[in-house]
Amino acid sequence: MIINFDQYKERWGIQSDPAIKPGLEGMTRALALLNNPHEKLRVVHVAGTNGKGSTIAFLEQMALHHGLSVGKFTSPCIVDVHDQIRVNLHPISRKEMDRVFETMKNAGISGLLTDFELLTCAAFLHFANEQTDLVLLETGLGGLEDSTNVVDPLVSIITSIDFDHTNILGDTLEQIAHHKAGIIKKGKPAIIGSLQEEALSVIKRKAALENSPLSVYGKDFYVHPGREGEEYIYLKADVAIDRLTRKMAGAHQRINMALAITAFLEVVENLRLNANVDSIRKAVEKTSLAGRFEQVFPKVYFDGAHNPASIGKLVETIKQQFPNETIRFVIGMVRDKDIENVLRLLETVSDEFYFVDFENPRAAKAKDLMQLSRAKKKEIVENCASFIQSSAHFDGVTIVTGSLYLLAEIRNQLISSSALAE
Repeated sequence: MIINFDQYKERWGIQSDPAIKPGLEGMTRALALLNNPHEKLRVVHVAGTNGKGSTIAFLEQMALHHGLSVGKFTSPCIVDVHDQIRVNLHPISRKEMDRVFETMKNAGISGLLTDFELLTCAAFLHFANEQTDLVLLETGLGGLEDSTNVVDPLVSIITSIDFDHTNILGDTLEQIAHHKAGIIKKGKPAIIGSLQEEALSVIKRKAALENSPLSVYGKDFYVHPGREGEEYIYLKADVAIDRLTRKMAGAHQRINMALAITAFLEVVENLRLNANVDSIRKAVEKTSLAGRFEQVFPKVYFDGAHNPASIGKLVETIKQQFPNETIRFVIGMVRDKDIENVLRLLETVSDEFYFVDFENPRAAKAKDLMQLSRAKKKEIVENCASFIQSSAHFDGVTIVTGSLYLLAEIRNQLISSSALAE
């Protein structure tokens, strides 16, 4: 479900299918009718089970701090469809969205695409209209058959590979890695995060097949703690960047930071620019991202972790940030996630859970989540926004998690009640 997307489809009389349909045939045909706007773009393509949004956020700041105009396409939304397509941090406006929809209407692509494919076409058109210097493109699902995989990127990034969307991508790491590896393109560099050997071997074979230069975290580039404890040093071959500090909490964010720096060094080399070390430091320090251990009220945090791998990182971050605090969770999830393993992980740091329903066709019922929970204190919350506002006065830390779709809905409720600035 893409919030507020249907209003544009209805206004312009464009039909698309809300279902997920892997494959590039529809995209290829539609983009040809649109004169292939994606071919005009310089792209960094990012896939991975977790870490895509954070890595892109680091990259976005680095590019902006070097004076580049930057387009960004991510999913799902933070508030609604407009923030999924951004240029220089600004969400696409209603006027700009109407402009690209008019172009799509006139091109005759109605009925050819799924919702996400149609949104991807809208993003490509907007970035081409804005003549962006660089586009940061996040895959929606997998990579090989994802609608974004029509581009020929400057560099590809695979942040992580773990179990998620197994009904589509497969139920082994090798099968999932096969889909993620689909974004690796002939002769173009690929930057890889810390992967398990089963997944890494698949990536290596694909890179060799495509003659793609491969850089792997922990082998070809590193991040080490600096002298001051909170500072870090980035190292790659003859490159060393010290005094790196970040506000993005969690040990896993230093890997995302390293992936972004490595990719950005490839970008500036391709664009024949000079990387400014001080600008990279400032960019890393400034980077933040909604829904990634985001403080929304005193002692209230939003985190979009939604599978065992990302929930595991969240638990590590909680232990690191709040070792002596009482923790309680507000949680909603979609049905096709590994709910029981997610709950078992969260129950290692809290025995107090509040389950919520939210508007999404894939959402699990709060009562079903509560039945699966082993927590001693567990309840269903009806008015989630009010509960979260009142949680600012709780003697402990409240963390809202389980789904980015849940966070988007609550954020909209809080904005409507003027409790949270947009």
